Amino acid sequence: MKPLRIFLILSLVAIGFSTARLGHAQPDTKAAEQAAGSWLSLVDAGKYPEAYKGFAQFFTDRMPLDKWEPQVKSARDIFGKFVSRKLKSATPATSLPGAPDGQYVVLQYDATFEKKQNAVETVTESLGKDGKWGVVGYYIK
Repeated sequence: MKPLRIFLILSLVAIGFSTARLGHAQPDTKAAEQAAGSWLSLVDAGKYPEAYKGFAQFFTDRMPLDKWEPQVKSARDIFGKFVSRKLKSATPATSLPGAPDGQYVVLQYDATFEKKQNAVETVTESLGKDGKWGVVGYYIK
């Protein structure tokens, strides 16, 4: 087998594994994208208590504001001021590690900060019983 063919087969297997692991669903990702964008604007402005209100109950039951706020502030201080971000992907899911089954969208952004030019932000949104999207995870790499 030629190297390119092996690479393509391995890529397809990896994509299939990733898709199966996330448990694809078909929710409208646009509403989740809008909710994540609004939430990120609050974090970018340092409005952490207001941003905390955008978390889903699943998150707030496990992480109180007084523990989350210093963690996110510390992480964001390392990167400096927000400069820009562009949505890279929005992946629907019905199952995520460590979370109950439900409707999720995992959003990844290419982001630029004052002290970090090439960052990847991941925001995971969960659809609540009230029909609103809430954040259940945030990570910067």
